Amino acid sequence: MRGLLLVIAALMPGPALAQAYQCSLPDKVETPRPIRPDGPVRKTPVATYVLAASWSPEYCRNPRSAASMQCSGRNGRFGFVLHGLWPEAAKGPPPQWCSLTPRPRPETIRSQLCMTPVPWLVEHEWAKHGSCMAKRPETYFKVSNILWRSLRWPDADRLSRKKDLTAGDLREAILAVNPAWKRDQIGIETNARGWLRGLKFCYSRRFLPRRCERSEFGTVDGAPLKIWRGL
Repeated sequence: MRGLLLVIAALMPGPALAQAYQCSLPDKVETPRPIRPDGPVRKTPVATYVLAASWSPEYCRNPRSAASMQCSGRNGRFGFVLHGLWPEAAKGPPPQWCSLTPRPRPETIRSQLCMTPVPWLVEHEWAKHGSCMAKRPETYFKVSNILWRSLRWPDADRLSRKKDLTAGDLREAILAVNPAWKRDQIGIETNARGWLRGLKFCYSRRFLPRRCERSEFGTVDGAPLKIWRGL
């Protein structure tokens, strides 16, 4: 794994934290309450990966989210943010909840917040997903960060104004700034009303782009798409 990640890091463009319009880290982060599993332990072999991104303005439409770091504006404004890196199984349900320990240190959580501006979610992603692919939180976040920083993001604000926007238009915009990827390697998640919720980038076990499974691909190219700007 280490050798592959070094190759990816060497080939990727210059650093980028996320699509954060502005971001300032809090001075300190208190350790969140211990995470409680929301499902059974599954220590199945890892076959592939999905890097999941969320569209922050859509999440922040919910008034109950207004006071959070992600939505309040006190620490910045965000576009696409890193939800997490998810190991997948060759068949059946993915591995999950392999270990709740060791817990990420507060400084480790803080270092992630311009990519994932939700402190509890940082630990949740490690415990639910990362513990099934790495022994230490720092290793999991290092892998996630290298993959995340290798991606570039289209101007979703401008794209949202396009007449008769479709999911295919968004995929085309992503491909234009990420020429190493192909259309069938990028998943799009929308809600029941057709608003963009997030993206999925599908990787092989060797951390190379792969064709997404049907459930990962999500919204088909011809489907109408709406993007909430919220900024």
